[in-house]
Amino acid sequence: MIVVLGAGIAGLSAAYHLGLAGREAVVYEKSARWGGLCDSFEVDGFRFDHGIHLSFTKDDYVRELFGKSSTFHSHAPRIGNLYKHIWIKHPAQNNLCPLSVSEKVRVIKDFVENDNPRDNIRDYEMWLRAQYGNYFAEHFPMAYTRKYWTVDARDLEPSWVGEKMYRPELEEVLAGAMTPETPNTYYADEMRYPVKGGYRSFLSRMANGCEIGLDSRAVCIDLRNRKVLFEDGREVHYESLISSIPLPELIGLIEDAPASVAEAGAKLTATSSALVSLGLKGNTIPPYLWFYIYDEDFLPARCSSPGLKSPQNVPAGCSSLQFEIHFSKHRKLDLTGDDLVDHVVAKGSELNILDRNAVIASDCRCIRYANVLFEHSRTNALRTIHSYLDEVGIIYCGRFGKWDYLWSDQSLMSGKQAALNRDFLERK
Repeated sequence: MIVVLGAGIAGLSAAYHLGLAGREAVVYEKSARWGGLCDSFEVDGFRFDHGIHLSFTKDDYVRELFGKSSTFHSHAPRIGNLYKHIWIKHPAQNNLCPLSVSEKVRVIKDFVENDNPRDNIRDYEMWLRAQYGNYFAEHFPMAYTRKYWTVDARDLEPSWVGEKMYRPELEEVLAGAMTPETPNTYYADEMRYPVKGGYRSFLSRMANGCEIGLDSRAVCIDLRNRKVLFEDGREVHYESLISSIPLPELIGLIEDAPASVAEAGAKLTATSSALVSLGLKGNTIPPYLWFYIYDEDFLPARCSSPGLKSPQNVPAGCSSLQFEIHFSKHRKLDLTGDDLVDHVVAKGSELNILDRNAVIASDCRCIRYANVLFEHSRTNALRTIHSYLDEVGIIYCGRFGKWDYLWSDQSLMSGKQAALNRDFLERK
C-alpha cells in the first residue's frame, strides 16, 4: 500500500492519480476535513474559504478536472488596490490615474530616470527598484511586502516572482496615468469559482476517488520498518510514502533524521494567516473579487468578497468580506480574536470598505501555514532536505512539500507527478 500524508489538493491529487493507475493508496489527514488550504467553513449561513481562491489556470487537464467536479461561475479579473483611501485599478503600476498629479509625476519621473542596476539582482528589493523605480517600489510593493510577506523586500530572494508582477512599458504607464480606461494586463482573463460549496468543491472528484483517513495525525515515521505511527496508536505499514505536509513537520516525524537535515528544516520559514471573516446585511461593499491594501496602519494585506465569487456563499440580501492578516516569527500578531475583529471592523468602516452597523456575523481563525518565505537561506536548506528525502525514498509534493510558491493548479499537478513517479512507485 502507498501512504500519502496530507489531504490538501496535492495529497488528494497524488492518491487520486495513483488510483487511476491501479495502485492502492490511502491519504491520512490530521484534520477532521479534507481540503487543506482549499477548504472552506460556514459562519451563520455565510461560507468562507481559507483565504482567497479563484481558479485562473490555463492548464486544460486541470480545467477539465475542476469542471467535472463542480459547476462554476466565470469572472473577469475585477481586482482593486486601496492606497491612501484611494481606489486604484490593478495592477497599480499602469493604472495611476486616481493619484494626485504630484504623486503621478514622482512615479513616472522615477520610472523614466530609473538607473537602478538590472544585472546581478540579489534580492527582491533590487528587483522592484529595477523594474519600477524607487518611488513606486517604496510606496507600493515594498510596503505591501512588509504586510504580506512579514519581512522587508531585501530579505527575500527574487526567484519566486516570475509572471506574478507586471512590468509595463512607458506608454502603458503614461496612458494609465491619464485615463481609467485601460486594458486588462493581469495574467489571467478568466477566473472560475464553484457555484456551491466554496473552492473545496473543485477538489471533490479527486476526494471522492480516494480513501481518506481523517483525524489521523502522524507522530512518527519509522524508515527502517517502513511504517507510520499515528497519535491514536495505530501503525500503518507502507510500500511507498508520499508527503504533502510541510517539510519542517515531515523532518520532525522521521526517526533518527540527521542533525544537518533537522538544522536545514529549522531554516525554512512560512507565514501564517489570521482570517477575519465578516457577514454583512445589504451589499455596500467594494465591487472587487479581492483587493490589496497598502496602508500599513491597517493590518490586513488583502481582502476578498466571497459573495461576489458566488451568491451561494451568502444568505439572500447579504454580502461578505474576508480579510487576511499575515504574521510569522519575523512579524508577530499583536491583536487576536475579538480584538482583531474590532480593529478590522473599525478601520474598515473608517476607510468606507464596510458599514460597521451592517455586520451580522464574524469569525477569526488562524491558518498555520499560508505561504513559503523565500529567504536567502531557503535554497541551500531545501537542497539538503530534498536530497535526504530522495535518498530515503520519500517523495514530496505540493506547496509545502516542494516548499515553493505553487498555485492550486500547480499543486494539483505536483501531486499527479508524484503519483506517476515510476521509479519511486516501483521501489520495494
